[in-house]
Amino acid sequence: MKLLNKDQEEQLAEIVAHLRKVREERSVRLEELAAYTRIRPAILQAMEEGRFEELPESIYVQGFIRHYGDAIGLDGAALAQSVANICLTPEESNHDNQVVDEKPTIYIPLFVPYVLLLAVASLGLFYLLNPQRSVQSSSQNNLSPLAAEQKAKSATVTSSLTSSKPKASPRVTSSKTKALSPALTTTITPTPLPTLTNITPTPSLQAQTTTPVEVTLELQDKSWVRVKVDGKTEFEGELNKGEKKTWTAKKELMVRSGNAGAVLISTNKKQPTPLGGVGSVKQVTFTPETVNSQ
Repeated sequence: MKLLNKDQEEQLAEIVAHLRKVREERSVRLEELAAYTRIRPAILQAMEEGRFEELPESIYVQGFIRHYGDAIGLDGAALAQSVANICLTPEESNHDNQVVDEKPTIYIPLFVPYVLLLAVASLGLFYLLNPQRSVQSSSQNNLSPLAAEQKAKSATVTSSLTSSKPKASPRVTSSKTKALSPALTTTITPTPLPTLTNITPTPSLQAQTTTPVEVTLELQDKSWVRVKVDGKTEFEGELNKGEKKTWTAKKELMVRSGNAGAVLISTNKKQPTPLGGVGSVKQVTFTPETVNSQ
């Protein structure tokens, strides 16, 4: 990687020195860091020793810095952005400023908005004054040819039946008919409709409450530890031998250790087990589903 001047080299060296200091404070070996980040040890060593001319292009160095920072618990994205700002050439920065300062030079005549506004107002006024006509025309347009033909046929049959219906003769009421009419009258009792029973829906499995996650750490030796509870960092620092800590989460609990072999971990008061190998960096995430399935 080629740097423009000595100031850029010094700024990049300060970032790398800070990363190396944090790595050594948290007892993370260079080989462990290379295995975790999948970066070759030779590149990491050249970067920490300030041999920047042996590194690839700056875009790759930004990725190395980001993975390095995330692995030791720092904000890798912010560090990578700092490296990008350092490696930015003056020509590129001037070009960016020119792009920001450029403004569109599109000219729109002043009368165009007024013409559009007048057209929209005229169309709205037309629909307000003739709502029934517009609805009828739209309904007629929506009828298919087959539906229109069937409608015409039904209108013809109705008119023919109406014209052929005989006229009703005048009703003659006699005393005998009046006497028999009470006997012929029938009582119609309405049939009651069946009642619907209330169906109580059963609660779904997703609505049931889940058991929270309880994680207990017991230190067998000194180790750096970070604990996140439901996405929020609750603890970050070093724990000494003999210390015992417990955290509870509703959705998710993440544990990261720089010396996993020195940490005994137990979930929901189960038998404690080592988090990993001695001197290794390991991160584990627990959820109610994973804990209950164990």
